Amino acid sequence: MRQTYLLDSPEMNPLDELATILKPAGAGLYLVSTGKAEQLKLQAQLYGVSSDGEVQQQFKARLEKIATAKAVMLGIPSDVGAGFRRGANLGPQALRVALLQRGRLPADLLDLGDVFVVPQLLHDEMLSAEQLAKTRAALYPGITEPLPVSPLSIAERAWELVFGLNPNVKPFVLGGDHSTALPGVMQLAKRKRIGIVQPDAHTDLLEHRLGIKYCFATWSWHANEAIGRKQRLVQLGIRASGKAKEHWERTCDVRQFWAAEVLQDPKAALDEVVAHVKSLKVDGVYFSNDVDGTDEKWADATGTPEPNGLDPEWLLELIGRLGSHIIGGDVMEVAPTITPKPDSVERTVALGASYFEATVMAALR
Repeated sequence: MRQTYLLDSPEMNPLDELATILKPAGAGLYLVSTGKAEQLKLQAQLYGVSSDGEVQQQFKARLEKIATAKAVMLGIPSDVGAGFRRGANLGPQALRVALLQRGRLPADLLDLGDVFVVPQLLHDEMLSAEQLAKTRAALYPGITEPLPVSPLSIAERAWELVFGLNPNVKPFVLGGDHSTALPGVMQLAKRKRIGIVQPDAHTDLLEHRLGIKYCFATWSWHANEAIGRKQRLVQLGIRASGKAKEHWERTCDVRQFWAAEVLQDPKAALDEVVAHVKSLKVDGVYFSNDVDGTDEKWADATGTPEPNGLDPEWLLELIGRLGSHIIGGDVMEVAPTITPKPDSVERTVALGASYFEATVMAALR
């Protein structure tokens, strides 16, 4: 996944580069007219200011605190790597609004803003030299450095810079389709021996999908390779798979707890999951929470909702029991444009916000 960028150049130090490739919180979606006023209003609320100039000042001031931060969060509003139904590009904005209304995120969590998303791009490896040059000229006029232009590539570079400034910071992501979890995991795995706990209806364990290397269905395969296999990838709530559990555990060396197993005896399953995670010889785990791992009656504003899934209280108890063993995490695949029922968005977004809040609070105990 690695692209070659300049780490420290005469033109740009790490903070300058972060301020160039990222945008203020809530500004990762490219809007010209429709939705722009709502976006600007959210930014003003997130930063507690009234003008765009003040938003920019606050955004850059927060970047300057990375070196001493305990935890940081990044929005990646991309659904370019999604499958059946799209809309997760609006997930970070909806989750930010919900988190703002809840008002309970700890002061120790530093908001780095958003990855800016060109909505037709996913990863720089997928682009021709001509397209890279044209998009760089559009995003970074006057800058000669080969900066990333696609959301996954921008996110990976941002995390590389963040960990360069603070190797022990705990990373959190608001997604986005599930491919947006991969950049942070890849960079974290370069610095620590980690496990991954992944609530999800699907395995996401394809090496390629229709010839595409990076997308929602392949991110877990690449993450599993990065963390060294050895059952360090723990998947919970699987119930929509073309192959049996035995296939995935045998061929990918992962540990899976399918939804049917968990629902049959939730307490025993919880104890078994916790015991397995804590038996891993790792520095901590990244909790990557695809909202479709939860049963669709609680979380159906998502691209691929599935019945017979996990109970929110079970997942929240798991997060609590893992506690400070969590060293990063995310909430993925919240899609506020998908509304099977009148209250679908309200329920799913509120649940996603509660998952995110609980994960951060557990990690910062």
